[in-house]
Amino acid sequence: MELKDIKAVYFIGAGGIGMSAIARYFINRGLVVAGYDKTPSALTSQLEKEGMLIHYEENVDEIPHACRDPKSCLVVYTPAIPAEHKELCYFRERNFTIEKRAQVLGTLTRTHKGLCFAGTHGKTTTSTMCAHIMHQSHLDCNAFLGGISKNYGTNYILSNQSDFVVIEADEFDRSFHWLRPWMTVITATDPDHLDIYGTKEAYLESFRHYTELIQPGGALIIHTGLEVKPNVGPDVRTYTYSRNEGDFHAENVRIEKGEITFDFVSPLGNIANVQLGQPIPINVENGVAAMAMAQLNGCTAEEIKYGMETYHGVERRFDFKIRNQRHVLLSDYGHHPKEIMTSARSLRELYPDRKITVIFQPHLYTRTRDFYKDFAEALSMFDEVILTEIYPAREQPIPGVTSELIYDNLRPGIEKQMIKKDDVLNFVKSRDFDVLEILGAGNLDDYVPQIAKLIEQKEK
Repeated sequence: MELKDIKAVYFIGAGGIGMSAIARYFINRGLVVAGYDKTPSALTSQLEKEGMLIHYEENVDEIPHACRDPKSCLVVYTPAIPAEHKELCYFRERNFTIEKRAQVLGTLTRTHKGLCFAGTHGKTTTSTMCAHIMHQSHLDCNAFLGGISKNYGTNYILSNQSDFVVIEADEFDRSFHWLRPWMTVITATDPDHLDIYGTKEAYLESFRHYTELIQPGGALIIHTGLEVKPNVGPDVRTYTYSRNEGDFHAENVRIEKGEITFDFVSPLGNIANVQLGQPIPINVENGVAAMAMAQLNGCTAEEIKYGMETYHGVERRFDFKIRNQRHVLLSDYGHHPKEIMTSARSLRELYPDRKITVIFQPHLYTRTRDFYKDFAEALSMFDEVILTEIYPAREQPIPGVTSELIYDNLRPGIEKQMIKKDDVLNFVKSRDFDVLEILGAGNLDDYVPQIAKLIEQKEK
């Protein structure tokens, strides 16, 4: 189905972070947008305010009349929806065009210049940084992000005149193979989603195939030292980046009084004294990738510096809630051992003389089974580790796979404790923390506002 033929769009699984961004794109185009989700949330409530029709009962009768014509209605679904879902079956039986979210994004990369950000971790932050730089520049952009930008309060940026679209390219379920990037960043290829890929080799092969999809005349910006072997076309330029080396990198990094400034080194022209609006050490490297993408597509040095200085971050990505001399509280989405290691290093760099406690909720039984020793090694970089039970998401329990696998492999002598998620608030209430990080991709983050209130009450 061509974009010009679509009059209505129906979402099955409307409330997901990625699905909602696409819903907003079609709402802003003036189409009828409707859908189903299992449970109401703050995100679905906001979508309803913006004009989307959503219901929360699996019921074919709730499908609006405007979404019942297979010639004009596109159906978008999330892979988390079971194949026997009544509404999905309704559309399938009537030969509607039914696409995954990634397929829709793929269509957009064929009609716009897709600036895509792939990698095991770092892609949400780097894509949101780049989107902010581009949006406030003379180029502007559309953007479909994997998190809520704190600059805009949304995961979607709309431009009626820009030909650029910034996209987070997700490797889960090989979704990023639907894309045709104009340019792409690859941040990391540490094996993940082995429930999908099976082996490390298959995971790396998936990224190699992704590099083949870059359009002629475009570019690949890849982190130095990755195991993946790119296979780009003859007309695709390849650049490397990292914090300390590569075609694009940082020099003269200064961390003083909570501020971070550095010089951006680039084959297209260096930029001195770049200040991080979200001063976190890992954002030096993330910023290098975002700035490289923006510079390659025509942003000026002044626009890049201003964009970096005014970038406020992404919710749940190293997201500070309290930050003072007595207490620090932050929330982070890290759910892979390398992400946890990076988070711990950044905190240690910022607070070398303070006690750092983490409350970690493991995400997925399969990920815990595959990486429990790596999780233990990464978490042992904190001073104190509090573990809750595993968040299952889409999975059923696996016999013998619990948080205790991680707990038992933590470094000897480290302060550690196992608690139930439901007991977290009482646990926080009974303690006084110095630096506390709430970590994981599950639902532990739901408690963060209450945890912040508890800590603020202690300060009073």
